[in-house]
Amino acid sequence: MLTGVRVRGLTVAGVPSGAPIVDSVDLDVRPGEILGLVGESGSGKTTLGLALLAYYKRGTQLAGGSVAINGVDLAGAAVRRMRGDAVAYIPQSPASALNPALRIRTQLGECGGDDARVREVLREVALPDTDVFLRRYPHQLSGGQQQRVAIAMAFLGRPDLIVLDEPTTGLDVTTQKHVLETVRKMCATYSCAAVYITHDMAVVAELTDRIAVMYSGRVVETGPARTVLRSPQHPYTARLLMAVPDLDGRREIRGIPGHAPSPVRRPAGCAFAPRCPLVVDRCRDEVPALEDGVRCFRAGVSRFEVVERVEVPVVSADAALEVRGLSAWYGSHQVLEDISLSVPRGQCVALLGESGSGKTTLARAIAGLHPRHGGEVVLGGESLPPSGLRRTPLQRRRIQYVFQNPYESLNPRKTVRELVLAPARVLLGKVPDGLVEDALSQAALSPELASRYPDQLSGGERQRVAIARALAAQPEVLVCDEVTSALDVSVQAAIVELIAGLRERKGLTLLFVTHDIALVRTVAQHVAVLEHGRIVERGPVAEVLAAPEHPYTQALMADTPRFDTSRFSQ
Repeated sequence: MLTGVRVRGLTVAGVPSGAPIVDSVDLDVRPGEILGLVGESGSGKTTLGLALLAYYKRGTQLAGGSVAINGVDLAGAAVRRMRGDAVAYIPQSPASALNPALRIRTQLGECGGDDARVREVLREVALPDTDVFLRRYPHQLSGGQQQRVAIAMAFLGRPDLIVLDEPTTGLDVTTQKHVLETVRKMCATYSCAAVYITHDMAVVAELTDRIAVMYSGRVVETGPARTVLRSPQHPYTARLLMAVPDLDGRREIRGIPGHAPSPVRRPAGCAFAPRCPLVVDRCRDEVPALEDGVRCFRAGVSRFEVVERVEVPVVSADAALEVRGLSAWYGSHQVLEDISLSVPRGQCVALLGESGSGKTTLARAIAGLHPRHGGEVVLGGESLPPSGLRRTPLQRRRIQYVFQNPYESLNPRKTVRELVLAPARVLLGKVPDGLVEDALSQAALSPELASRYPDQLSGGERQRVAIARALAAQPEVLVCDEVTSALDVSVQAAIVELIAGLRERKGLTLLFVTHDIALVRTVAQHVAVLEHGRIVERGPVAEVLAAPEHPYTQALMADTPRFDTSRFSQ
């Protein structure tokens, strides 16, 4: 009897266009094996992952191929009986996947199993199995605890296949490490085949046994994780790896120029041809077959290239922004205590720490979005009122905020032009001619996008629009709150390059909130590490990350997945 997961010719098409979103995919995943499914946003990873569960989003349908679990075809009426037992799913956002109105005991009970089984699986995911914990609601748990509950729900039925859709996106490195260890242990314990969808190549390097790289709905490279990461054969894979941030700061990150085509505009030949530096005429005319684990006529020609990073000396400068003795509260709960911070003019300071450390609260207090704070925020020698409502238009204009999630921060009913103009009309009074086009250009966007709505843009384009909106107000200080956390590595690299370029060209002062230590190396000159609402370590990035002195900073460094470029064949 065949064991594990066998996928042959799986094709998922859009309705009514009929364009394949997932195109003729073949995969095998053995029991206990973790397959990493990687690629840029829009490559078809999530659509493929859901298709492995015989689930198709609205506007899509199965157009061909088959999925078999332990020899049983996952089709027809059988799939209803198999979901939860043979196949299970862990979503990206546990906060939205868990019912906020139901206690944890009720939600776990709905997934099957008696009380003893529920308590057993809670212990396996390192959560309390007490009545007190089981009586809690999802909002009473941390993000990491919510994700572990989602893992427990998936493993209750002892599934043969589990699909994990970016389950650590948005988690800090310490919580991420614990979640990944839980996933690895549970897959081994239950001999469960797992498909791990992610854009985090450092996580893939540490967690997975095999890798499948997707581009425009097709698997372009597959093989053992060690082999693919050490010697990528497809130029797209090599470029993806070059976009991964370097924790040690020895190399520059490089994005991939251009955008992946939509399914309805896929070129006749190789879909990567318009972006490929190795393209020849044959690539434009023929679709390469997947041979020896790679779909490319020029397989093996492209290599991972290390672009040495030149450390720019930190130049002393006057403080553009100062925080003096700032403490902040949510109700009666104090979340920041006696924070003092100086942000030099024209430079970038990164706020680093776990979820709940107070990073975003500090950033929001500086921008006037969290008025319940004491202490002082001083901009250019001028003390600012705590509330943005009490600040003058000039004071509000000088500090602009770019939020974490561009899907939520942009009004879906307004065009790009209207979104960019909105703050400028309020803060500048008279809007200069060409403001929108200039702001879009600074954010590396085409002026042609001005008439589009947010749902007509990719995730990276939406984040650039959010940056353009902030730039339209002509700020002196730009606060970036986890602006790359939900983006794939290629788009992330492009956004980081954009932000760094703005600082260098326009002399912008940046406050960069993040839990990604590797990114700090690339974008910031100074770093302040927060733990439980206090700054426990600060200084130049090169010094702090090379030799952290505080145990908390040392723990963050130890928990961060490393993408070691020294193992690549040259």
